[in-house]
Amino acid sequence: MLEIKDRQLLAELQCDSRLTMQELADRIGMSTSACWRRVKALENDGIISRYAVIVDTKKAGFGLSSMVHVSLARHEQKNVDNFIREVSRHPEVLECFATSGEADFHLRVVVEDMDAYNVFLDEFIFKLPGVSQVRSNIVLKEIKTDTALPFKI
Repeated sequence: MLEIKDRQLLAELQCDSRLTMQELADRIGMSTSACWRRVKALENDGIISRYAVIVDTKKAGFGLSSMVHVSLARHEQKNVDNFIREVSRHPEVLECFATSGEADFHLRVVVEDMDAYNVFLDEFIFKLPGVSQVRSNIVLKEIKTDTALPFKI
C-alpha cells in the first residue's frame, strides 16, 4: 500500500506531469529534495512506468473510435502469441486487453474515418490467423476518458 504522500504525488503528476519538483513539492507540502527522492523511488519501483502526452484524438484528425471484440477460433498458443505481437505493432490500437467472457480480446481502436476503419479490419484483423469472430462497437460519444488512477487522499 502506498503512503499518503506517494498517493498525493501520483495524483498531482497524473494531472500535470510537467510540474517542476519545486511546484510539486509546494503542492504536497514537502521539501524539494524529499519530493525528488520520492518521485525517483516511485520510478525505480515501476509504479511510475513512463510519462506521456494525452492527445485529443478528434482534434488530431482521428474522428472514429471503436471498441473491437475479437474471439479466436482455437486458443493455440501460436495464434495467441501472433495476435498479441501483430496488435502491438499497429498504432491504431491504443489499448488491448485479454478478457474473460464472450470475446478473448477487447481493443480500443482510433482511425481517421469509416474508410480507414474498413481498411484496418480488411487488411489487418480479418487476415490474422485464428480470428473467428470480430464485433465492433463504434463510439458515439466519449463520456469519460480519464486515464488517471482514482487515488483517494
